[in-house]
Amino acid sequence: MQARGFTLLEVLIAVAIVAAMASLGYRALESLAESEARLSAEATRWGQLDSFFARMEGDLRQAVPRSVRLAGARVPPWLGTLAASDGNAILEFSRAGPEFNVEAGSAGQRLGYRLRDGVVEVLYWPGYDEPRGLSPTAYALITDVARFRLSYLTSNGAWIEAWPANGEADLPRAVRVELTLASGDIIERWLVLR
Repeated sequence: MQARGFTLLEVLIAVAIVAAMASLGYRALESLAESEARLSAEATRWGQLDSFFARMEGDLRQAVPRSVRLAGARVPPWLGTLAASDGNAILEFSRAGPEFNVEAGSAGQRLGYRLRDGVVEVLYWPGYDEPRGLSPTAYALITDVARFRLSYLTSNGAWIEAWPANGEADLPRAVRVELTLASGDIIERWLVLR
């Protein structure tokens, strides 16, 4: 009896099956790599947002009812307004600093938050009282933000979009922060101050 080998047709069918399996495996691996990259980018983005909210909450909890002298005029300790151009929030407030520090101006300072060109920025003034025309230093915190809204809780439990309010204390009871991301996602946080 003569030994029988594979026919050309059988070899071609086997090669076609192996090629199809390799192609399916490559597609699955490529899809897995793309999913991992998307998940990693999403985790990084949510981590940045979490850091932003933690930083903002820390700053707001240090707010103090100290007004600011600005070239002879008085500015309230907490000034929350809406930008006339786009309706986004602009916030300036006085923040406490270390009680004992040898550096001038380190006993507290003026801070702010605003949205500019899709970036939420934190603003730092060198101290409380400033001559007119001195611009704050701005640092970018988060990007790809379409809308930045703030609301302030009054003593009777109403939310308003501007502070100070008539008959209210120098600082609001709480702040509601609403971010609309460029992706369309809306994130809302409530930060209790007192």
